[in-house]
Parts: sequence; structure tokens; C-alpha cells
Amino acid sequence: MNIHSLFTSLLFVWVIALTGCATSVDDNPPIADQSRDLRDDDDDGVINARDKCAGTPHSAIVDNDGCPTYVDNQEEGKIHVLFANDSSQIPPEYQAQINEMSQFLKTHPSTYLELKGYASPVGSHKYNIALSQRRALAVKNQLLSAGVPESRIKTVGFGDNEPISADSTELTNTLSRRVVAQVKTSTNKVVEEWTIFTVRQN
Repeated sequence: MNIHSLFTSLLFVWVIALTGCATSVDDNPPIADQSRDLRDDDDDGVINARDKCAGTPHSAIVDNDGCPTYVDNQEEGKIHVLFANDSSQIPPEYQAQINEMSQFLKTHPSTYLELKGYASPVGSHKYNIALSQRRALAVKNQLLSAGVPESRIKTVGFGDNEPISADSTELTNTLSRRVVAQVKTSTNKVVEEWTIFTVRQN
């Protein structure tokens, strides 16, 4: 056998050997021995073994212990309704304001509301006390019809005790015929990380 034939034979055997190695599959591949539990059930980037705040909201920014940062989130609801002279009829333009307050109270069920009624410094004090009370009750009834529980609303009639100071008597009387209320609530809000889906609030 000449050298060329011998070289060809050896090359053929070498190719067959390589092909066999490349196509063989081990029926029992080695399994990596994982010595630690690396699961992260709330998907916040901190493994369960170190996570001190399980169940973190997905969008929250967390510290090294897997705990989110909270900020004080204050919300406020207001009512300021003006009335015609000697009237407890709520003008239509204030209905949206009352609806917003009813929604605020539903959203924050632990809050309570005090409706303060007032009258202009015209007529007898006794009559104005009753008129201011009727005005507060008119607003209360609107809130009740919107589904706010009566136990969460208090009404007070102050009469003409606290008139609004203005440049003229007419304007003073107009601004003094009112029902006002203000309620605040404070909750802890999670600081969220920015994503491409985040909407700017300003």
C-alpha cells in the first residue's frame, strides 16, 4: 500500500471517529448540584432566603432586603357650595363637586365628613341658624342619595356667626351663604420604578 492510500485510510477512520463522538448522546447527563435555594417568588430581584418582605408589588423599588420604599400620600376632598338668598336649594353647578366628594368617601371608607352650613348676616340670628342647618342637610341628602352611609356625615349650622369679609355688603352676603367641608386622608404609597409604561404625573 502506498503512502497516499495509507493516508486516505487513516483520514477516513479519523472522520468516522469524530462523527461518532459528535452524534452520540449521553442518556444520563450530569445534574448540577445547587447548594442554595435561589427562588424569588415575588419576582423582586431578591431571593427568598434574604427577602424580608414577601409579596412585594411587582413595580416597587426594593432595598437589599426585598422591602419597598413607602412615601406619605395625602389626598383631600372639598365641598364649597354657595346658595341664593334665603334658600337651601343646591344650584346645579355644584352637583359635580358633591359627586366628587361622594366618590372620595367611597374610595376612603375610614374617613368622615362634617358639613358646615352658614348664612349671610341678614335677618334674625335664630332664623339664620335654622337656614344654615337646612343648607347643610341639603348637601348631606345629596351624598346619601349617592350611597354614602349616614353614619359618616355630620351637619352643623353656624348661622351668621362667621360671615365672609368682602369689599361690599352684597359680596359679603353672597359669599357667606354657604356650606363647606374638607376631609383629608393619608396613606402609605409604594415608590415604583420607572418603566417605559410609566405615565408622568406632571
